Amino acid sequence: MNILIAADSFKGSCSARQVTDTIERAAKNVIPDVTITKIPVADGGEGTVDALVAAMRGTKVSVPAHDPLGCPITAEYGLLPDGSAVIETAAASGLTLLKPEERDALHASTFGTGELIRHALEHRVKKIILGLGGSATTDGGTGLARALGHRFLDADDCELPLGGGALPRLARIDDTEVPDDVRNIPIVLACDVTNPLTGTDGAAAVFAPQKGANTEQAALLDCGLGRLADAITALNGRKITDKPGAGAAGGTGGGICETREKLIEIGTNGLRLSPIHQILVEKCIAGWKEIEYEVMRDHKGNVITVCNMENLDPVGIHTGDSVVVAPSQTLTDHEYQMLRTAALDIITELGIEGGCNCQFALKPDSFDYAVIEVNPRVSRSSALASKATGYPIAKVATKIAIGYTLDEITNDVTGKTCACFEPALDYIVVKYPKWPFDKFVYADKSLGTQMMATGEVMSIGNSFEAAMMKAVSSIELGMDTLTHKPFEELTDDEIVAHMHVQDAERVFCVYEALKRGIDHETIYKITKIDWWFLDKMQHLANLENGLAKCNGVLTEEQYKTAKKYGFQDKTIKRLAQVDKLPVENYRAGFKMVDTCAAEFSANTPYFYSTYDGDNEAAEFIAKKEAAAAAEGKPKKKKVLVFGSGPIRIGQGIEFDYCSVHCVWTLKKHGCEAILVNNNPETVSTDFDTGDRLYFDPLNPESVDNIIATEKPDACVVQFGGQTAIKLAKHMDEIGLPILGTPADAIDEAEDRERFDELLERCKIPRAPGRTVFNLDEALAAADEIGLPVLMRPSYVLGGQNMIVAYTKADVIEYMGVITEHVDMDHPVLLDKYIMGTECEVDAICDGENFLIPGVMEQVERTGVHSGDSICVYPAQHLTQAEIDTMVDYTGRFARELHVNGLVNVQYAVSNGKVYVIEVNPRSSRTVPYISKVTGVPMVDLAVRCCLGEKLADMGYGTGLHPNAPYVAVKVPVFSFEKLHGVDTQFGPEMKSTGEVLGIAPNYHDALLKGLIGAGYTFKTPGPASCCIFTVKDSDKPEFVDIAWKLKSMGYKLYGTSGTCAWLNKHMVPCNEVRNMSGESPNIVDLLQSGLVDYVFSTSAKGRDPKRDSVRLRRKAVELSIPCITAVDTANALVDCLRSDHSLENIPLVDIATLYHRK
Repeated sequence: MNILIAADSFKGSCSARQVTDTIERAAKNVIPDVTITKIPVADGGEGTVDALVAAMRGTKVSVPAHDPLGCPITAEYGLLPDGSAVIETAAASGLTLLKPEERDALHASTFGTGELIRHALEHRVKKIILGLGGSATTDGGTGLARALGHRFLDADDCELPLGGGALPRLARIDDTEVPDDVRNIPIVLACDVTNPLTGTDGAAAVFAPQKGANTEQAALLDCGLGRLADAITALNGRKITDKPGAGAAGGTGGGICETREKLIEIGTNGLRLSPIHQILVEKCIAGWKEIEYEVMRDHKGNVITVCNMENLDPVGIHTGDSVVVAPSQTLTDHEYQMLRTAALDIITELGIEGGCNCQFALKPDSFDYAVIEVNPRVSRSSALASKATGYPIAKVATKIAIGYTLDEITNDVTGKTCACFEPALDYIVVKYPKWPFDKFVYADKSLGTQMMATGEVMSIGNSFEAAMMKAVSSIELGMDTLTHKPFEELTDDEIVAHMHVQDAERVFCVYEALKRGIDHETIYKITKIDWWFLDKMQHLANLENGLAKCNGVLTEEQYKTAKKYGFQDKTIKRLAQVDKLPVENYRAGFKMVDTCAAEFSANTPYFYSTYDGDNEAAEFIAKKEAAAAAEGKPKKKKVLVFGSGPIRIGQGIEFDYCSVHCVWTLKKHGCEAILVNNNPETVSTDFDTGDRLYFDPLNPESVDNIIATEKPDACVVQFGGQTAIKLAKHMDEIGLPILGTPADAIDEAEDRERFDELLERCKIPRAPGRTVFNLDEALAAADEIGLPVLMRPSYVLGGQNMIVAYTKADVIEYMGVITEHVDMDHPVLLDKYIMGTECEVDAICDGENFLIPGVMEQVERTGVHSGDSICVYPAQHLTQAEIDTMVDYTGRFARELHVNGLVNVQYAVSNGKVYVIEVNPRSSRTVPYISKVTGVPMVDLAVRCCLGEKLADMGYGTGLHPNAPYVAVKVPVFSFEKLHGVDTQFGPEMKSTGEVLGIAPNYHDALLKGLIGAGYTFKTPGPASCCIFTVKDSDKPEFVDIAWKLKSMGYKLYGTSGTCAWLNKHMVPCNEVRNMSGESPNIVDLLQSGLVDYVFSTSAKGRDPKRDSVRLRRKAVELSIPCITAVDTANALVDCLRSDHSLENIPLVDIATLYHRK
């Protein structure tokens, strides 16, 4: 009998050689005369030397070296017959060299492995095969590199000590003393993991705990590896952070080749490393300018350029995440015409009829260019181009589609020219992205080729500086200049190092560098941001520095110059330290957006503010009013309507729906509607939606300028979300009447103490709560109320920065995060957390009566934000008494708050008792949903109430509207795959970026349609299909039934230790799987097997991306495995899975004709 023994190592105990020897002894005890062949195997980790030496009949060499903590040892490496040396990190830097109590992840180093490589090089080996794995270190290979001549220096050019714990202080790498034999030796890396260098799956997060690190140390090590990645990029241009296997090594096999020699070096190495002996060679365009052209063509071949745009960021950052300027500012006429011709040639050659978007990369120092992509349709950039030029791209493309030609389509703006005239711009437009990182403080803010922004703002100015300042004040980060406070605390070296990081704050980092006088050459080399933009930002920095040096003495010239370039009065007062300005009530004028740079007279009611003396808006208004008076028409009531600003999580397009419907109703009832908004992605910023449009920031000073020109009779704040609501107090202070609910009532609903008094007057119960400003007050309040508590800042929308705190540690963590990221002018609110059913009511009030179109019930219980919960209309599980109570309470609120218009009330129902969660006297996210499914035009009725009409006269009745003859289910949609590092677990903070609606005759069918529409997959279990359960203790009882249902469908169940034990205890067969921080094979291996259909994960703690539970949910997202994080969603999904999940037999419901009113 012949036996082949091919064994891998056992991590932390036996090498592959020891395993094969043990198996051999056991086999010979049973079969003494057996013939045994031993071939140790390895996967690139421990055992690589044994495996290759055995397979190729090599020899081993013993060498004096040092272990991970610097103690002398003797280590081995292998020599192969072909002249290669086989070295593994485990030999001199391995985990098995230290006792468990000796493990020190911060100080352990790979220096010993470098000593082995140095010894091999001295013996003239031809190639090194380096097996990575089994090490006790998290130093990114810096110890190894130091042994070979690299120096790792801090900001003072002092050499760092060994170990990953020192890397957060790393400023640069010096390779001038690295000998030629190190530079020239071919190295093949064998690696047993695919983890990237940093992040939730990086070296520190995944492997540092095995090496003795606690959570804080792992975070420190992750930070250090990030600094190492930046330093390597600065040294040789290689970006290694996300390289598969960089978590073991630090970047292999690829790079940017500036010279032929570099190409030969990197190409040779890459071919050796490639399992198919193949590499991809592409023209490197990183650092090139990114330019876009919006072009239009009709079926006769007429073709024009509508707009060209230029990214401030170079190629490498998605255009949706870049600051974009229109028209381009840094192109020469030759470059502009060259790319314009290319765009026109492309659309002509492709035969496109309608709009087309062409993206180009242009090399800054030559006329070389490349086509990045062509979108033969109206694209995301088309909205920006339309608003930037006033040219209605979608409208013209539609007319072309039905047969019109460009010369037959009239330009709506001028009313005289045709659509084949190319727009001309005599102003500058800046688009600034709105990211959700202010909401998700743990998210990875780095930017790349995948878009992360949820929305954008657009600003118009007669200089880049003015437009940029408007844009920054519009993104609602609490900034009025480009100065970002955290950067002011960094040293110059830290600022320069941070500029290597491509993230959402890099523009602010560049601005800080300019303020400090760091030279443009340094900044350009790092960022590749064009010198023109740097010069303009330098001008802004000089203005800000100049104001800061005024020391209480501000001249009129300084003041007017600052105003011209976009500084607000409050900013100037703060910087110059003055209480009074040289010119009182210095107001902006307004210019018209006319598509033709004033070549033709235009009728566009579309304006932007400037300080150059002209006021075309005032002239336009006077001319229009004079014409109306000459015709004997009565003067219309002017109403200012505030939009909702940039789309973001918690405040999306729903509020634009409300603003637009408000404008339409105002116009229908004889008012002039004047819109103010700054978001190019909205219908409200179409120039023909309102009577006039002001494309300016939604802040008090901008609004004051508009009021000074327009002289409106009233304003509306309740339809623009929290952005507009924040202007209510200012409108009240300046005496402009607010149509509808008064400002004091809005404040009464937001202010905790006043709201408690309101509830007392109305005799309505609510959960006990407190307001706190600091940690001590928060801990005292939590003790008094009793845990768990709901914590949130006041004056927010979308549950921003809201959590349920179950322990004191949660309270401490939350207050630490919130005080760092949120303006503490307003307090933090603490409420006793009530477990129950959450319900929501939108009502229309006229000051006396109220109308509730319907009561909505959330499928997820309280504690999950209503925007993230599946929502059902009409309510399915409430008693009539509970519904009657909600209707009664809503009426009491409406009367006591003197609500005129819309009010949104959220309730919690627990054990038959109804509690109030919050009252919002404004439009809510659910207004479009409930308006569509009930047929009650809520915004229309609310505006008519604001104008003085009574509900009883509108034909929809009062009180609770009758239920619809069908069920409507709203299901949220999420974008977790784009938001790296964000925990996917549902909680009180809203995370969804959209929603879909399912309508059917019954609840089950409507839910099924909603889940399918939201992208939930309904899988049929195969022979080895499985589901993973890892749930918190409080959820375990409810998951028993869910798990049993899945088991009965044929799924194999896996669970982490606690969940598995619970399910088995309750007679649901479940297999245990090790958690992410456990040894392999663990839950990650199971996820990567392709057998997992669903993951069910809930945890008492979330948010922090270093926690196992968060990393598991993130891994499921990355692998596109549905991950359910709430009990009620799990129940709904499993019930649908067990039914016939087919849409074939579900009848269509036509709500348009059902509610058609003659």
